[in-house]
Amino acid sequence: MEPTLAVVIGILVAAGAYLMMSSNLIRFLFGLTLVSNAVNLAIFAAGRMTYGAPPFVPKGAETPADGVANALPQALILTAIVIGFGLLAFTLSLVMRMYMTFGTTDAEGLHAAEPGIGDEARAAAQAGADEERR
Repeated sequence: MEPTLAVVIGILVAAGAYLMMSSNLIRFLFGLTLVSNAVNLAIFAAGRMTYGAPPFVPKGAETPADGVANALPQALILTAIVIGFGLLAFTLSLVMRMYMTFGTTDAEGLHAAEPGIGDEARAAAQAGADEERR
């Protein structure tokens, strides 16, 4: 089962990275969500996928019996899912507000919204950067 999960994790990371390289911020957010889910699956796989018993301590014992499932990766993933959903909701609201204000979700189209940077200033800054590289 772990090799199949590793392939799924690789596909999710590749698709997420592809979407994150787009200049469209909506695609970037969906790519970030895919990578986040891939990390959650990787943590789950690192916790060993076993058919162990629930990690309960029997009455009168000090430790759980042998062969119990590890609850820590499950708790970490549950926390990561909640935080990831909150992050996605917050960033989607920011992108929606940006779209209502500037009329675009394209990151390249937002250069005109930067204060004090016109075409001449941008060209001068680019020329200065080219000179520094030489």
